[in-house]
Amino acid sequence: MSHENSKLTYVITGGCGFLGQHLLRVLLEKEENIKEIRLFDKNIHQSLRSHSTERVKVVGVQGDITDYESVHHAFQGADLVFHAASLVDVWYKVPEKAIYAVNVQGTENVINACVEIGIQYLIYTSSMEVVGPNVKGDTFIRGNEDTPYNIFHEMAYPKTKAAAEKMVLGANGTKVKGGNTLYTCSLRPTGIYGEQHQLMKDFYLNGVRTGGWLIKGVPRNTEHGRVYAGNVAWMHLLAARALQEHPDRLVWVLWFIAWMNDLIRWLLKPFYNYTPLLNGYTLAVACTSFTVCTDKAFRHFQYQPLYSWKECLARTQSWVNTFPLETSTKDT
Repeated sequence: MSHENSKLTYVITGGCGFLGQHLLRVLLEKEENIKEIRLFDKNIHQSLRSHSTERVKVVGVQGDITDYESVHHAFQGADLVFHAASLVDVWYKVPEKAIYAVNVQGTENVINACVEIGIQYLIYTSSMEVVGPNVKGDTFIRGNEDTPYNIFHEMAYPKTKAAAEKMVLGANGTKVKGGNTLYTCSLRPTGIYGEQHQLMKDFYLNGVRTGGWLIKGVPRNTEHGRVYAGNVAWMHLLAARALQEHPDRLVWVLWFIAWMNDLIRWLLKPFYNYTPLLNGYTLAVACTSFTVCTDKAFRHFQYQPLYSWKECLARTQSWVNTFPLETSTKDT
């Protein structure tokens, strides 16, 4: 078999989303053993073709994660799937039924397609919110995977992410078409930030629009873990390598080590004393210290951040600097 024929095809569900774009970039820059990256998303960017290189073909496949036939079609011929597609809602804007359809039914479709097609490797993008913070304000100070915590979900998003993660981990060891085995891994990033983060941009523009007035009230000693999207993408790449090299290990649930600072205070000036608290859930999350301290990723595959704190800040700040600085109304 030629070296070229031994190269792999990766699928990224939600490939045109915030994390998907960062994952695409990191794979193109750092992974040698791939021939095709397939981006499965409801909306495909027209600029995708420009990302293809002499070595790697980038393909956009338009489809709906809740439609099994679309998923099955997109996965044909793939070797590994990054399941990053998710519907996030903490503002009660999206019906719970729709969130369930994407996050739970969509994940079931992904697992079933892997089994029916014969794909052996599935990496799921979970969230710290499958654990917390809960709405009771119970803190989680630099805990790890084994730290006890009172898990209590009210919002559809964390409930469905927890259910989806359980399904993915439960599928580990399942026999797939051809007689091989499906191996799975779940990654739980803390709050992700970086270029193209729409919620961050919306927050900033809302501050501009209201002249800097949002809703105040987050204690300054509250600790929030944050991790740069490029480093989240890097963790996905390392997990993909390790899952293929050591598939017989136990099911993995990995937390991200996050920088211990409130990034919003640094990047979203002049609104650093404010946060968009629109309901009880976001208030509880914003006011509850919830940080992670774990070396499990390093122990399993020598994870170190690809981007330093200074690089993360510079990349994100450069993007934030493109936002308009003027408010929508002039002072009188």
